[in-house]
Amino acid sequence: MSATRKPTVIIIGRPNVGKSTLFNRLVGKKLALVDDQPGVTRDRRMGDAELAGMQFTVVDTAGWEDEDKESLPGRMRAQTEVSLEGADAALFVIDARAGITPLDEEIARWLRTVDVPVVLVANKAEGKAGDAGLLESYSLGLGDPAPISAEHGEGVADLFEGLWPHIGHFEEEAERAAELAAEAGEMAEGEEDEDAPLGPLKLAIVGRPNAGKSTLINRLLGEDRLLTGPEAGITRDSIAVDWQWTDPKDGTTHDIRLIDTAGMRKRAKVVEKLEKLSVADALRAVDFAEVVVLLLDATQGLEHQDLKIASKVLEEGRALMIAINKWDIAEDASYLFNGIRAALDEGLSQVRGLPLFAVSAKTGKGLDDMLRAAFVIRESWSKRVPTAALNRWFDDALEANPPPAPGGRRIKLRYITQAGTRPPRFVVFGNRLDDLPKSYERYLVNGIRAKLGFDAVPVRVVLKSSKNPYNANKGGGGNFSGGSERG
Repeated sequence: MSATRKPTVIIIGRPNVGKSTLFNRLVGKKLALVDDQPGVTRDRRMGDAELAGMQFTVVDTAGWEDEDKESLPGRMRAQTEVSLEGADAALFVIDARAGITPLDEEIARWLRTVDVPVVLVANKAEGKAGDAGLLESYSLGLGDPAPISAEHGEGVADLFEGLWPHIGHFEEEAERAAELAAEAGEMAEGEEDEDAPLGPLKLAIVGRPNAGKSTLINRLLGEDRLLTGPEAGITRDSIAVDWQWTDPKDGTTHDIRLIDTAGMRKRAKVVEKLEKLSVADALRAVDFAEVVVLLLDATQGLEHQDLKIASKVLEEGRALMIAINKWDIAEDASYLFNGIRAALDEGLSQVRGLPLFAVSAKTGKGLDDMLRAAFVIRESWSKRVPTAALNRWFDDALEANPPPAPGGRRIKLRYITQAGTRPPRFVVFGNRLDDLPKSYERYLVNGIRAKLGFDAVPVRVVLKSSKNPYNANKGGGGNFSGGSERG
């Protein structure tokens, strides 16, 4: 079935007029960080929006500021200007309560020169406080303003009326395409291909501030898609970018959703409310991802905070890879690589042998190898082992190293089954499992990884005490930090 593309609508305006609040309202989720201080949004953020049944892609942008182009606000403004290229419409947001400012007038002059339809949106127009600014907005020469309150969800009809003339034809084309597809029998329900390939790889880049996360993503994309610079902590929102990667080794094309995140500092240093929001947003991005790349700075090596971030990713059950960035300027590279490998194996003993890559966001070194490995580790993370093969391994493992018999009483392990994937989860049934040493649980977890093809992905093992392996109602308590639980 051929699909019509969604129109793209860009939200533009000076700082703190409510652009991100409007973005969140249109997508129906709190995807963008919102705070009272200006300049919270620094990169473009995209989302699937719906307005009275009309569907489109909406793009939140950094606040437009009148600053030198080399400064951080100036680079943010350049990102906003670029975002308008290829857009189908723009929402120019002003603050009706504050009235028209010189910066609003400057943005309006620029928008009148671009070949993109513009809808003037007067936000914060609820009550009488916004009446004066609403009338004043006519002076911008952009037609009738749509009075709204993004925070309270008011003005939907006016916003729809302003956008429909510019993007409504996309909706009509989509409806016609759906009708034709239905007639052709292309929309059969209930048919699923169990062997269908996995969807786009959801790949999150995490790490401490200024490790080069945004620079690395820009290098992969081949464009300055994300704002970068020498200032630490530029990225505040988690930014998702859909992208196609062509493997230079075999020419195959793969869909990837790249997720850039805010830098994660030590908890003691996360003092500002906004930075706390950013770190929380980064952790939510980890939850959304399938594979997470922890980016290290070759000039700083592996620090305790890196291990804490890695542990958090593994606790969330995500497949983890480590990349050492800035390899082009690394000193004593071989010693550095081997030292980080040893420190990872010691500091993350619950998952030994994590994939480790030397990369350079500046030159592109090692990035294709890293992406290739990300798809491989996702396959392991999503793998399901047939029950017969799983229990053959289980019997061999018990024979090679039988469970102990504390106090002369034998611990009986009867049966294992895989309860789920992504991450792989297993249930072991038996008797007297409360007495099973944690060292033996680790033996099972390590054996699953080594013998069943799960390599360095996090594995969960739950112990269930029951005479009948299909009856898991009885059990003990306790928890195993390496991925095993007693139930």
